[in-house]
Amino acid sequence: MTDATALPGQPRGGVLSGPATARAVNVLAPNPSAMTLDGTNTWILSEPDSDLAVVVDPGPLDDGHLRHVIGTAEQAGKRVALTLLTHGHPDHAEGAARFAELTGTKVRALDPALRLGDEGLAAGDVVTVDGLELRVVPAPGHTADSLCFHLPADRAVLTGDTVLGRGTTVVAHPDGRLGDYLDTLRRLRSLTVDDGVHTVLPGHGPVLDDAQGAVEYYLAHRAHRLAQVETAVEDGYRTPPEVVAHVYADVDRSLWPAAELSVRAQLEYLKEHGLI
Repeated sequence: MTDATALPGQPRGGVLSGPATARAVNVLAPNPSAMTLDGTNTWILSEPDSDLAVVVDPGPLDDGHLRHVIGTAEQAGKRVALTLLTHGHPDHAEGAARFAELTGTKVRALDPALRLGDEGLAAGDVVTVDGLELRVVPAPGHTADSLCFHLPADRAVLTGDTVLGRGTTVVAHPDGRLGDYLDTLRRLRSLTVDDGVHTVLPGHGPVLDDAQGAVEYYLAHRAHRLAQVETAVEDGYRTPPEVVAHVYADVDRSLWPAAELSVRAQLEYLKEHGLI
């Protein structure tokens, strides 16, 4: 068995649901799959002495899960006061409208189509709820509307699908763009170097205790894959399916459709930079 401390980002072992930091509790949604790993992580955030909480990514439209999130907050003596979304993919956001109905909260997101209420989210915004402070970090790449949330009091960042607790994520072309994604990873690296962030609270998979190591791994992985795709094209593999079959031959074939999205983003990036 591989020691978790030797893996990229130092993922925590054990049960995924439950307290992760002084201010963050995870409630794991019952939607495991090859793409969602163990399921979607729904985060409840609150100051320890506050009776108000913020929920990030209510998850799929599953009434049992949504009520479990509310019940978990209530058991801790807290009322959900606000709902935030990292991005609009259904495994994160489909349950948001129903969750807002159950809790009477507004939903804030970058994409206006996902909002319930007058306020959205934008780069540089600071969300405060009864002492809790979240700084909005722009994170396009996985999708155009992706955001991360910096939780400075816990030296943590909630990354949605931008950085996962296990494996790597998809650049969901055409909405997601590789150039944007690389810029986002560099932005997150700056958070780890300049702002002392050491914990990743991901949208899927275990908490990572080495944020800088995780981001550095992602940057190296993207550079490696990009070089592989460039070489594959030089060797005569022209279409995205051909490139996937060649470059991702060691990856479970059930993941090839998702890999093809990333390959399309990589091919676009290489063309834009005159490399193919």
